[in-house]
Amino acid sequence: MVPTTPPTSLRPSRRSQGISLQPPLGVRDVGCGKRVFDLPLKESLLAPAEARRCARGVLQSWGLDEEQVYDTLLVISELVTNAVTHAVPPVVLHLSVTADDGHGQVRVCVSDGGKRKVPAAAWTEERPEDEHGRGNLIISALVDECGAGLDAKGLIDHWADLPAT
Repeated sequence: MVPTTPPTSLRPSRRSQGISLQPPLGVRDVGCGKRVFDLPLKESLLAPAEARRCARGVLQSWGLDEEQVYDTLLVISELVTNAVTHAVPPVVLHLSVTADDGHGQVRVCVSDGGKRKVPAAAWTEERPEDEHGRGNLIISALVDECGAGLDAKGLIDHWADLPAT
C-alpha cells in the first residue's frame, strides 16, 4: 500500500530524479536567488510540531540534504518552543534560503509579540531542571550565527543562519 499525501502537505523535491515539482504551498521566489516561506502559528504546545511538519517539505524542496534538514528542523523546534512558551502572540515562522555558486544559507526566523508581562503557567515550571533550558546551547552548536531584534512591525525576531549546499 502506498501512503497518500494530504493535499495540504508539502512535497519534497525530486530534482535528483529529474522530475520537476511545483514549489510547496506558500513558498515565494523573491529574486536574486532567494526563496521565502512564512507560516503563522497558533499559540499552542503543538506549534513546534506543526512548524516542523510544514518546514520539512519546504527544506527538502530547496535541495537540503537530510542532515541539513534535521539540523534546521531542530533549530525551528527550539525557536518556536521558546516563542509559544515565553512570548505573546503572534508567532510566525519565516524561512529563507539563498544560493550563490553552490553555497547557500538558510535563515530560520521566528517572530513573536515579545516577552509575557505575567509568566504563563508553562510546561517548564512543572518539569525537573534537567529537562529544559538547553535550547540556546543547541541552537548555538548548529548555526553559523544567531540573534534577535525588532522587525518593522514591532515584533521580536529570533533568527539563526545555517549553511545550505
